[in-house]
Amino acid sequence: MLIDVTNLTFAYEGSHDNIFENASFRMDTGWRLGFTGRNGRGKTTFLRCLMGELPYSGAISAPGVRFEYFPSRVEDPGLPTLRALMEADPDTEEWELRRELSRLRIPEDALDRPFGTLSNGERTRCSLAALFCREDAFPLIDEPTNHLDMEGRELLGEYLSRKNGFILVSHDRALLDRCTDHTLSINLTNIEVTRGSFSTWWENKRRQDDWERAENEKLRGEITRLTKTAREKSVWSDRVEATKIGFGPCDRGAIGHKAAKMMKRSKAIEERRERAVEDKSRLLHNIERDEELKLSPLTHRAARLVILKDVAIDFGGRSVLEGVSLEIKPGDRLALRGPNGSGKTSLLRLILGEDVPHTGEVRVASNTVISYVSQDVSGLSGGLRAYAERYGVDRSVFQSILRKLGFERVQFEKPLEDWSMGQKKKLLLARSLCERAHLYIWDEPLNYVDVISRMRIESLLKEFPPTMLFVEHDRAFTDAIATGEVKL
Repeated sequence: MLIDVTNLTFAYEGSHDNIFENASFRMDTGWRLGFTGRNGRGKTTFLRCLMGELPYSGAISAPGVRFEYFPSRVEDPGLPTLRALMEADPDTEEWELRRELSRLRIPEDALDRPFGTLSNGERTRCSLAALFCREDAFPLIDEPTNHLDMEGRELLGEYLSRKNGFILVSHDRALLDRCTDHTLSINLTNIEVTRGSFSTWWENKRRQDDWERAENEKLRGEITRLTKTAREKSVWSDRVEATKIGFGPCDRGAIGHKAAKMMKRSKAIEERRERAVEDKSRLLHNIERDEELKLSPLTHRAARLVILKDVAIDFGGRSVLEGVSLEIKPGDRLALRGPNGSGKTSLLRLILGEDVPHTGEVRVASNTVISYVSQDVSGLSGGLRAYAERYGVDRSVFQSILRKLGFERVQFEKPLEDWSMGQKKKLLLARSLCERAHLYIWDEPLNYVDVISRMRIESLLKEFPPTMLFVEHDRAFTDAIATGEVKL
């Protein structure tokens, strides 16, 4: 079955800017469609339009297609998991649901526990299993990885690669490459559908961008040359015409003909120049800004910034982790690995000097300046200017980094509490990148952050490499940045 989108235009009430404008494209419900685009471009908005939850102009034609959105809400999380999932869709057969749950490696004992007591990752997998049990449903899966560790993401990729027919919004490149065969992208000026996974789409986009930049430079030179030539022809025409006036005999008819001929050539050159300007104006519309930025980490004289020896963390008799030893030397970029609940955040808090009950040795070199990005973005409020002043960062550099991460200038005037989750996470990252520190500690910094911004951050960290300890479940980012791993 086909989904036809024709001249889709949408803007939120009170906004002067359209999220989509006259977007037209076609999708097949048999495709495994990866959905990508910068934060704030309208991915979730488009899914809500498909669901019929938002008014729009244009047309979406999907006869016989029943859209189902993820994440869905479980009405009574106090019920045992299996019962809660069955009540969400009474038409689902129990054997079929158990089969899908087993494919996502949900342990049998979890089915008898209240749904609300499951971990975030378990709830994500249970809801996906239930989603794919619904007959004739076309799943709209919106960022399922935010609560999944690296192993969970690999399991999800394996599971989805065996399914047909869904739209997957994700910023995890490895996941998109593993389980999608088409890509739906929201660009600066249009929405397009292309065959292939994210990496195929990205490579084609880079080639198109490179061609447009080269064509733009060629047309810029052509416009300059034609402008100069047209000006010269016009001046010559005026000079020749002026010779008709004066003393002495002359062939005014011949002179006028010559002047008119030059003027005609001048106008032809001007028309060519205008066509070149028009061709140039069609280029660079979908090229993302890529301003030059620098990161200036501090250097420390210590040979080791952090030393942990046989560290164990215990909360009220519950062991969170034990026997952890590590060293962080200047220039290291260590990825802290481990499944959800293995104590990664607690270990980071311990290094930051917070009061975490522990045994073992923890040493941080004296006068070490640490820049920290936490998982939590709640509590952000007020304006961007006040936030920059509170942390003592250069506001112009701060805003330049935000621009590099896909922000429009109008966003800077909005209160922080109105920003999306992805925009808030970028705020924390931009602030950290502005701070001069000996050690950068980042705890799942890329949750909700779009894939192009992730690649921009990668490039910056590789060009001006800081000393880092970070937790991140995006395998492509970790492989690109980490110089070593610490497994819990």
